[in-house]
Amino acid sequence: MMSLEDCLESARECDAPMVSVCGGEPLIYPKIEELIAGLLEQRRIVYICTNGMFMRKKLRDYLASIYSPALEPTLKRLLEEKLVVEKDVETIRKGKQDARPVIAPTKWLYWNVHVDGLEYTHDLIVEREGVFKECVEAIRMAKILGFQVATNTTVYRESEVKELEQMFEFFSSLEVDGHTISPGYDYDAAKRDMVSRLGRKPEDFFMTRAMTRAKFAKIQEWGERFTIFGTPVYQEFLAGKRELTCTAWAIPTRNIKGWKAPCYLMTDGHYDGYQEMLQKVNWDKYGVVDGVARDPRCENCMVHCGYDPSGALGTNYQRGDNWKNFAYNFGRKPAPYKEGSKVLAHNGYSIGKGHLAEAKAAVNKGLAGAKSAFQNNGHHDSAGQGSCGTGDSSHREELLAKIRGGKQE
Repeated sequence: MMSLEDCLESARECDAPMVSVCGGEPLIYPKIEELIAGLLEQRRIVYICTNGMFMRKKLRDYLASIYSPALEPTLKRLLEEKLVVEKDVETIRKGKQDARPVIAPTKWLYWNVHVDGLEYTHDLIVEREGVFKECVEAIRMAKILGFQVATNTTVYRESEVKELEQMFEFFSSLEVDGHTISPGYDYDAAKRDMVSRLGRKPEDFFMTRAMTRAKFAKIQEWGERFTIFGTPVYQEFLAGKRELTCTAWAIPTRNIKGWKAPCYLMTDGHYDGYQEMLQKVNWDKYGVVDGVARDPRCENCMVHCGYDPSGALGTNYQRGDNWKNFAYNFGRKPAPYKEGSKVLAHNGYSIGKGHLAEAKAAVNKGLAGAKSAFQNNGHHDSAGQGSCGTGDSSHREELLAKIRGGKQE
């Protein structure tokens, strides 16, 4: 684990105007409040990239730090909207019990909540039911308290374009402040995880460049309807309307081993210093130039950490790009899409149709069969109504295959 001092010094060393605090899950970092406070003190824009599971706890800590009777209407609203429970309110009313800083609203801070689709899809991807529901409740609570909130989405081969659009519509109705979106990429660590933990072939999950362009064909239209963070030049690249070269050095990554090179996704080495990394890495070995991958691992990559800064820095400049970027990022933002509240976003766990619903039903059926056999002294009738003891595992294997594939009947 990096020390607080090391984290803050890394930000000073590279002097990035914006710092994305990620992980793992950054909210389990013991000094996360001190880290956020330190980065803001350095006058940096801060994104907290979170899965949302601990976000409401941090929001309650903030409420406790500012509690006065004037806060009671807000607490009443949070109770009415079931974003806190009475026990939470009792704790908040006691005020903050220590001298540590809290994460408070500021125009320089964003909660960046990981959401990869609507409820069924997102919970399936993160392999835990109820996560999407918690994300939505955390976002709603944060907006009530005056925080800026964005969503962060990775698009995979199995992602459905229509669902992505519905996801934007739904979160726009919650008045989130923006969205980051990027294609998934089969980098080494992800491929190992696919094989060892999920038992899946990486080529069945991640996308080629042609697939990415098909998925992102409507990205510019989305950029007009919703606040998609980044540059319109990068959006054109995703849509297949132009080429960009990678600027892997533009968004550096610092972790416990040092400055990671060449990029966030590939690891060919670590360096003690930021300038040392810039000088020693042969950047010409990486990326795709004129349709040819300099490194085979770069062939299908179109990820924002390598290409969005290219659109901002003008590495493949075309006339009008600077004005296009300026107008997009500083012009009038799209209005919230109120009709998005009609989207059936909670289409899984919340209505009893989560990705584990079939497995739970099978288990319950098995338990019922076992109970019936016990009550009948272990004797089944000729129809074999109990599901135990048949020796036939075909239904179980079929069910597990459906779960792994994210299929619904």
